[in-house]
Amino acid sequence: MENNMTAQSAVPEQPQAFGVRGWIRLSITYLLIPAVLFICAGDLGWWQGWVYAGLILATGIVSRMWAERRHPGLMAEREQSESASGVKAWDRVLAPLMAVSVSFPLVIVAGLDHRYGWSPAFPLWLTIVGLALIAVGYALGAWALVENRFFSGVVRIQTERGHVVCDSGPYRIMRHPGYAGNVLPLPGIVLGLGTVWTLIPAVVALIIIVTRTALEDRTLQEELAGYRAYAQRVRYRLFPGIW
Repeated sequence: MENNMTAQSAVPEQPQAFGVRGWIRLSITYLLIPAVLFICAGDLGWWQGWVYAGLILATGIVSRMWAERRHPGLMAEREQSESASGVKAWDRVLAPLMAVSVSFPLVIVAGLDHRYGWSPAFPLWLTIVGLALIAVGYALGAWALVENRFFSGVVRIQTERGHVVCDSGPYRIMRHPGYAGNVLPLPGIVLGLGTVWTLIPAVVALIIIVTRTALEDRTLQEELAGYRAYAQRVRYRLFPGIW
């Protein structure tokens, strides 16, 4: 959940520490994504794969270390969010679906496509455009995470943490920059890794992201005082001028 507001009377709890085991689990998860990519590709000399690996590791792990340093307790909240109270029933399904859809299906298909040559060779300029989209998308998602100390892994109102609305950083431009940061790498992976067949899992991931964004935004507008006013100031959910 990217952005929400609670009653002003909420008393925040003391932040919980995110221990060494938590960082190990997080690091393993992020290392698995490029590992699966290269296992499926069977080519350690694939330079596009290494660029992708560097981008996802840098933005995935480093940004979370930065976010935890800036907002102590955020990573512990995200790790425990699925078992927390107040999680929307539909998000207990969509949250894990989205987490999986934007990672492993994409790299599995991309790696197999590279191994077996299913797609035609892409020109270098398209590859560069794709890698740039990945970098911009991951950077946007990282910025949203670092900026918003209530960036939960699920859609719920964190009354115990004393929520206030986040309208700074990328939230001044769009209401759900974290989700926007997941959308941009979808065409980026297709182009950057030169894999037409990855369009299939990319479209599935896009449908899940858009659905979750719409449901979360509707929930916030219906249940959270002050969010409607924020939505009037910041008109667009994902991309200015589009939606």
